[in-house]
Amino acid sequence: MELHEYTRYDAVGLAGLVARGEVTRAELTDAAQAAMAAVNPRINAVVESWPAEDAPAPGGTPLAGVPFLIKDVAVSMKGKRVEWGSRLAAGNVAGEDSFLMRRFRRAGLVTVGRTGTPEFAFSTTTEPVLYGAARNPWDLTRTPGGSSGGSAAAVAAGVTPLAHATDAAGSIRVPAASTGLFGLKPTRGRVSMGPDADEVFNGLAVHGGLSRTVRDSAALLDLIQGPETGDPYFAERPRRPYLEEITREPGRLRVGLVTAPGSGRAVEPAVTGATLAAARLLESLGHQVDVTTVDLGVSWEEFVLANARLWCANLVQWIDGFAGAFGRPVDESTVEPEMLASYAWGLTVSGAEFVHALDVRNRVARSIGAHFEARDLLLTPTLPELPVALNTYGQGAENADGPGWVEHLFHRSPFTAAFNVAGTPAMSVPLGSDPVTGLPIGVQFAAGYGREDVLFRLAAQLEKADPWAERKPTVWAGDTP
Repeated sequence: MELHEYTRYDAVGLAGLVARGEVTRAELTDAAQAAMAAVNPRINAVVESWPAEDAPAPGGTPLAGVPFLIKDVAVSMKGKRVEWGSRLAAGNVAGEDSFLMRRFRRAGLVTVGRTGTPEFAFSTTTEPVLYGAARNPWDLTRTPGGSSGGSAAAVAAGVTPLAHATDAAGSIRVPAASTGLFGLKPTRGRVSMGPDADEVFNGLAVHGGLSRTVRDSAALLDLIQGPETGDPYFAERPRRPYLEEITREPGRLRVGLVTAPGSGRAVEPAVTGATLAAARLLESLGHQVDVTTVDLGVSWEEFVLANARLWCANLVQWIDGFAGAFGRPVDESTVEPEMLASYAWGLTVSGAEFVHALDVRNRVARSIGAHFEARDLLLTPTLPELPVALNTYGQGAENADGPGWVEHLFHRSPFTAAFNVAGTPAMSVPLGSDPVTGLPIGVQFAAGYGREDVLFRLAAQLEKADPWAERKPTVWAGDTP
């Protein structure tokens, strides 16, 4: 299968070819490996690849036979390395499949590699010391976002049509916005984090994916959602498959428009323009849009501090665990400066402070939830700025402690983290582009707890009204001779 043919299809389309016997699973795997060879030296998205292990039955699922990539964080594939983007965990090999990995296999996905992540997924750029920076295929001098930046760069460049991603403060939506993809963060409890964890970042983190089309993300969530034995809680099962939801009209939705973040930082004019254009598109489709603000239920400073306490205390457990397992020191030879500072500060977080952070999580969840009693959705920019140049993300935070690093991260992405703390679903949709650089701009839609159905129905309507899948970056596997 030629690369210009392979990259023409989304994941559901490729699975359909396999189901009809027009191509084989092996031919798709070969095409994915060829695409990887063609573009990965330029984008550094895939940090390890391997021959296909799985041979799913053609037509067994809507994704059977499709090449797939997993992120180097929070998912374990038996016999493969999972290093969390850190020199401290280098060489860490999974003994068993995690629950999610088992679901990827049952979904018929053929995993062919793992993608880069910042160290411990603690950033919204992907520039780890361990494997080096992932590059944005729209502009190789810029970040593809993070922490799922490797997955985003790979999908945007056509290596695979779909890839695994995680999101604890925007790590699905930020890379989606940075690389012109669709990315939906599911509801807390929608996808199991087990068996090695009941929660990651105390419920702030979730599993999901990045794709070029809405239906690919819908199909993926259909196949990985649902509880596993021992999960502490789970979201109510959806009323119907998400692949069916995208065929249904969303109805007239009440949408609150938010253009300024709670942090008070400025938003670049191109981003504001794209968000306002999205609001006008909604109105042209019959939806009601009104300007509003988001009340977190706590001050911005208290919001940042509570996140810092949860993040940094969890980081201590991970770093101590890997250091003990491999007999490695916790110092500048194994851990990056921002993580060392966050680790040191995490050691000082008291039990009472940790419990207070959980109380803040509760107050934010109640306050965000109240917004969806009066409205169906909130519309915001995904990011306040275009993707930043590589090697500039940390400027101004060189000597930050744990709260200082989290504050810097939230300065870079002030619109996304509230919905992680609240546990509600949110998506980035690539509806805009910068008129000067041509870089993609994503807008974010957030819904009430468990209402991915509303998001998917709207996303499908927007994709039909303003298609984006044919927009291609500078580095595109389909252009390979």
